[in-house]
Amino acid sequence: MDSPAAVTALSALAHEGRLAIFRLLVQAGEDGLAAGEIARATGSLSNTLSANLNVLSNAGLIRSRREGRSVIYTAAYSAMSDLLGFLMEDCCSGRAEICAPLAGIANRAVACCA
Repeated sequence: MDSPAAVTALSALAHEGRLAIFRLLVQAGEDGLAAGEIARATGSLSNTLSANLNVLSNAGLIRSRREGRSVIYTAAYSAMSDLLGFLMEDCCSGRAEICAPLAGIANRAVACCA
């Protein structure tokens, strides 16, 4: 990931409502959630939800697909991984006292995926 793409992604997440939507979709997994479910879970109004979903989609952080009459949204896990990798690249110049907590978080994430 390059710096402009990281700035776009971070900017999209720098909003309480969009961050809540993104975290919800990350938790939902590959099955994703319909827009109505996202609205109910986050308490979003439809026009606000639509705008927030557009910002997250334009930043490449979420994807959508049509299933019948519903639009299903999922987190773009590869974009999330790229962003996290960009943020942790050359982490702390190898200083273990700084990197250890980050490594612990990464190890817990790996454990949940196993």
